[in-house]
Amino acid sequence: MPPRRRSSSQFNLAFLDVMCCGFGAVVLLVMLLNGDMLATRKEIVTDLRSEVMRLEREVKVGKEHLVSLQNSMVQTEEDIVRTEGLSRQVISSLEQTKLELATMSGKSQAAKKHINALQSDLLNLDAESRRIGAEQQTELARGAQVREFIGQGDRQYLTGLRLGGKRVLLLVDASASMLDETIVNIIVRRNLDDRSKKASPKWKRTIRTVEWLTANLPADSSLQLYTFNTEPSPTAAELRNKWVKISDNKNINRMLAALKQTIPQGGTSLYNAFAAAARMKPRPDNILLLTDGLPTQGEKKSSKNTISGDNRLKLFHQATGVLPRAVPINTILFPMEGDPMAAVSFWKLAIETGGSFLTPTRDWP
Repeated sequence: MPPRRRSSSQFNLAFLDVMCCGFGAVVLLVMLLNGDMLATRKEIVTDLRSEVMRLEREVKVGKEHLVSLQNSMVQTEEDIVRTEGLSRQVISSLEQTKLELATMSGKSQAAKKHINALQSDLLNLDAESRRIGAEQQTELARGAQVREFIGQGDRQYLTGLRLGGKRVLLLVDASASMLDETIVNIIVRRNLDDRSKKASPKWKRTIRTVEWLTANLPADSSLQLYTFNTEPSPTAAELRNKWVKISDNKNINRMLAALKQTIPQGGTSLYNAFAAAARMKPRPDNILLLTDGLPTQGEKKSSKNTISGDNRLKLFHQATGVLPRAVPINTILFPMEGDPMAAVSFWKLAIETGGSFLTPTRDWP
């Protein structure tokens, strides 16, 4: 019996050894596998953390970009609102400009109709002027001219100008516009030297007209010769405040010589010219005005470089308000471009004062 016990005990021990070894192997395998899994998990966790950090950075950058885009959107919306406001202003300005253009067009059409009507009246007056001229020619034929003036062929004729009077004031426009008939040429000529200015055809024609007038004034009349631009002045300063007999050839020639040395320049103040005529003592009983258009200056010199036609007309009416009473104004107009109301205005002035109005041909006198 004892030996059988030993065999069973050994079997049990062997079985236990096998079981322990198997369990140990399993434990070892589990530990090995678990270690690998832990290492792999750590790597995965590390990778995931890196990915999370990267995503967090991208989210942060995205948020910053989103804020920037939101700010840009706000700025864009403000720009849109501002642009819409400006566009409304531009549209309003365009509408206003269209209204002004329509108004100006209406005024222009009315002015053209008015001018056409006045031209018809001028034709009638021209016939009357010729009749009066014929009467004056007959009257002058009975007398003798104190001064001689030789015109160009059949252009040496009387014009219907009223040259009578005991004291005749000759007002000659000597502004820059008397250099030429067009605005462009005036700008060119006013930048030339003084000798070229004095030789301009329009100014030389003005001087010839003055010589013609002095040659055709009555023998018993007296003369004073003034030029004016922004300010009036006698051509011969030593003869200021003195009426010179038309028969006084020495002093008349002195006036004409001084006129030939005058250089056209500056603006045109008809107000100051008429005011000077009103201050003369004794005052003139006939005024002969040589000019080329409506005034560009008033009593005081303006700082503006340009002036509208309506404002020029206002300055003209202001100037006529200071004229001496009951003195006829006889105007010889050398018209220039861009001043359509000049002829009408001076023609009305002639009618209102009992004077005359003439726009001579280019080769007169």
